[in-house]
This record gives sequence, C-alpha cells and structure tokens, in this order.
Amino acid sequence: MKPIEHKAITLFLGLALSTCQTASAYNQEALSTLKKSVSAWNSMRHTRPEETIDLEGAELDGASLTGADLSKTVLINAELSGSTLDMADLKGANLMMALIKKADLKKSDLSGACLVKANLQGSFMKSAKFTGTNLQDANMRWTVAENADFAGANLANTTLFEANLAGANLNGANLKGALFIQQAILDGATISNNTILPSGEKATSQWSALHNAKFVRESESAPISYEIPLPAKPSIQENRTTPESKSTGKNLTDRRAEQRVSGKSSFENSSLNNADLTGADLHNANFQKADMKSARMRGANLQGANLDRAFLKGADLSKSNLSNALLYRATLTNANLSGANLEGASLFEADLDGADLRGANMKGANIMDANFTNATLSPLTTLPSGQQATSSWATLNGARLLQITQE
Repeated sequence: MKPIEHKAITLFLGLALSTCQTASAYNQEALSTLKKSVSAWNSMRHTRPEETIDLEGAELDGASLTGADLSKTVLINAELSGSTLDMADLKGANLMMALIKKADLKKSDLSGACLVKANLQGSFMKSAKFTGTNLQDANMRWTVAENADFAGANLANTTLFEANLAGANLNGANLKGALFIQQAILDGATISNNTILPSGEKATSQWSALHNAKFVRESESAPISYEIPLPAKPSIQENRTTPESKSTGKNLTDRRAEQRVSGKSSFENSSLNNADLTGADLHNANFQKADMKSARMRGANLQGANLDRAFLKGADLSKSNLSNALLYRATLTNANLSGANLEGASLFEADLDGADLRGANMKGANIMDANFTNATLSPLTTLPSGQQATSSWATLNGARLLQITQE
C-alpha cells in the first residue's frame, strides 16, 4: 500500500454521545487507598458495603492484594498481571477484558463475577471459587486451577490450552465451544450430566472416562442465563479521574471539535467514539487505551501508531496504513480492516473476532495469541508468512475464507 502523504490536516470530529466510560475514568482516591493498604481499603468497604467503586482501567500490576474485598468492584480493562490476589473477595466483580496474567488467585472467590474476554494466562488459581462466573471468551491458557470450583460457570469459547483443571468441579459448567480442551488436564475433575461439552451436547460418563474425569449424575437443571453487566454508576465519585482532568487525556465525546492533527499527536486515554478521521495523517500518533468505538478511519495513515489496548470495536479501518503499528491487546471486534496494510504490525493478543480482513496485508505481523474467531478472510488476504490466505489457515484460527476472485 502506498503511504499517505505526510501533512497536517484539519479534522472535524463529529462525535456522538457514548455511554461507555473511558479506560482512565476510575476513582483515584479509592485506587490510592487500595495500593497503600488492603486493611484500610477493607475498612472503607466494610463501612459502606453497598457502594460500587469504579476502578475501570486501573493499573494494579504486581500489586499485593491478598484478602482484599473487591466484591462488586468495576475492574473492566484493569491491569492486574503479576498481582497477588490470594483469598481475595471478588464476588460479583466486573473484570471484563481485564489483564490478569501470571497472577496469584489461590482460594480467591470470584463467584458470579464477569470475566468475559479476560486474560488469565498463566495465573495460579488453585482452589479458587468460580461458581456461576461468566468466563466466556476468556484466555485460561496455562492456568493452574486445581480443585477450583466452576460449578455453573460459563466457559463458552474459553481457551483452555494446557490449563490444569485436575480435581476441579465442573458440574453444570458450560464448555460449549471451549478451545483446546483436549490439551487441558482434567484428571479427577468432576463432570455431571448438566455439564455442556464443547460440542454443545451434555456430558456423558464415556466422555468423562476418556478424559480421566469423574462423572456424577444430578437432577436435571435448566441452562443458566449469563448477563454481561454494564458499568454501574459509581457511588463514590470524589476526586474521580476523567480524561478531561488528565494532562494526556482528551474527552471529545458528545461535541464537535476542530482538531489539527499531525504525526506524533497524543490521544492517550481519549474518548474518540464515532470520530471521523477519514484519510487523516496520524503516523506515530499515540492512541494508547483510547476509546475509538465505530471511529471512521478509512484510508488513514496510522503507520507506526501506538494503539496499545485501544478499543476499536466496529471501527472502519478499511484501506488504512497500519504498517508497524502497535495493536497489543487492541479490541478490533467487528472492525473493517478490508484492504488495510498491517505489514509488520504487532497484533499480539489483539481481539479480531468478526473483523473483516478481506484483502488485508498481514505480512510479517506478530499475531501470537490474537483472536481471529469469525473473522473474514479472502484469497487476497496476505498472511504473516507472506503467503495468501487458505481455507486450512482460516479453519485452524476459527475464521472463514470467502472464495471470491475480486474485491
């Protein structure tokens, strides 16, 4: 793809009202209390147990949170990798899309929590409680969940590659569409007639025996309905950090703004939902953790741009130049990337579920742990190997290949 000529251009950003909170919109005072002292945090929670605290997008990497009361806390997109959460109370917490890699969650209670699309890769969760927890589309690769309780949990489409579920309780769990369960360890795990297998059928004693699991028969129960909670309006709002109060953030939601944009512009943590950036020259721009749902960026020059953990659901990036761009953990579900240049881009752990990649060039791109489920490819799509897309590659990655000759 021919790079777009470098020039500064005036953009009119027509932005529609969004109900989605930005990743930086957390309660700073509450976060400071949690980081300083779990005891002080728990005392605050116990005096006001019904209050909802918003820590969406909070950075808690490596934090020591043993025994913390995080029940019903909003932790969407929070960063908890390497943290210690042994015996923590996370009942009913919203951890949707949270990054919880290599964390310690021994004997923690996540009953009824929302962990949809959460990344738990390599976490130690021995004897943790996940009863009724929604883990749909979560990444549990290499997790240790021995003797954990997943009764009634939703593990639909969850990645279980080499997950250790020995002795775990999977009675009534929904494993429909779960990936790599053949590589998971199920020795001594308990499975019942109410457990739903990856095939969508109910578990049997034969299937259990084949996987060295124990089969038990219990009363027939109706399928459990799992709801994805919306971020609740926080009860505690003092000293709340918002994009407009941060020096690096820009909140352009629900107003028209004239913005002069050139290379190396920073939109970190910005709200750019529905923004019109068609044909813009944004090479090397910083969109780290920006909200860009349904943004229009057809033909934009994003060469070398930082889109680390950007939320680009439904965005139009068709024919855009994303060569050498950083898209680590970017959410690109249902995004239009047809004809886009992704050569050399980093798509590590990016979510491309349902994305349109017809005619896209991914030559040399890093797609390790990227999710291509339901993505659309065509014979003109170039794979990281430099070869054209094939039906076998599409099938292996849960995508689909449209057999067309022209685009």
